[in-house]
Amino acid sequence: MKLFGSKNKDADTAPVSPEKEEKGFFTRLKERLSKTRSSIAGRLDRIVLGKKEITGELLEELEEILFTSDLGVETTQDLIDIVEDKVARKALKDPEKLKATLRDQILEFLKVPPAERKSPEPGQPLVIMVVGVNGVGKTTTIGKAAALFKQEGKRVMLVAADTFRAAAIEQLEIWSQRVGTEFVKQKPGADPSAVVFDALEAALSRSIDVVLIDTAGRLHTKKNLMDELQKVYRVAGKKLPGAPHETWLVLDATTGQNAISQAQMFNEALGITDIILTKLDGTAKGGIVVGISHQLKLPVRYIGIGEKIEDLRPFDPEEFVSAIFE
Repeated sequence: MKLFGSKNKDADTAPVSPEKEEKGFFTRLKERLSKTRSSIAGRLDRIVLGKKEITGELLEELEEILFTSDLGVETTQDLIDIVEDKVARKALKDPEKLKATLRDQILEFLKVPPAERKSPEPGQPLVIMVVGVNGVGKTTTIGKAAALFKQEGKRVMLVAADTFRAAAIEQLEIWSQRVGTEFVKQKPGADPSAVVFDALEAALSRSIDVVLIDTAGRLHTKKNLMDELQKVYRVAGKKLPGAPHETWLVLDATTGQNAISQAQMFNEALGITDIILTKLDGTAKGGIVVGISHQLKLPVRYIGIGEKIEDLRPFDPEEFVSAIFE
């Protein structure tokens, strides 16, 4: 019996080489960052076109490009100061080389060393607390990160500690089923700290490798939210000394400068170890990646460039800069 599509079966299932896969990802990254590339590199190309020297007027135009691309006031000023210094020392004369100078300096800003973090004891799970305001894609990011850990052969548990929203619990449970992880929840309105305590007890008994804790992103006031998150943090440490070992902050890139304010607030309250920036594919504000890395000295762990599971990717400064400036 002839099966439809059987002719191409081998071609469809043939493994993709790592080189082709990475090349395919870089092409997709460039496509998804097209708005940011147009905002920074595209506008930069236009202001230097036909210029013979780097003038004060050109530098003012450059400053406007950087600031409106959401690099932030501090990062923009530092870049302008570096360019002005090179121009004053005659180390930079040709406007055509301005782009390469900015590319190299932005790359340096993005090379933030990993934050200090704790390691679990042998036989204990890596506990990751994931925080961020509602609407940034926190729960979706947890699901995608769980898939990445599963690909590494890890046993993963998702914990629904955002008990203030029934929809958050349901959404996380759907992701758990989709990815194939353990899942711990209680009724909506339950004490989030109690959920985490019970989850860590279960993780120890089930030999779980990685625990990802979803948390609330909005309460009545900012203080209430931070108090609640700090309580969850403390209870995790009481149940499992050293936990949480990592604290990830999920930020929506489309919010631009507001993302820096959020990062400062959460970092002061909890001590963030990693930043995850979502929705980079839908914004021209991708410069916020540079602003957060440089201003707060916090490393970017993952970036989200689409809806698919594979569109949450480990952040590579070289690839990111190349995708913007090439």
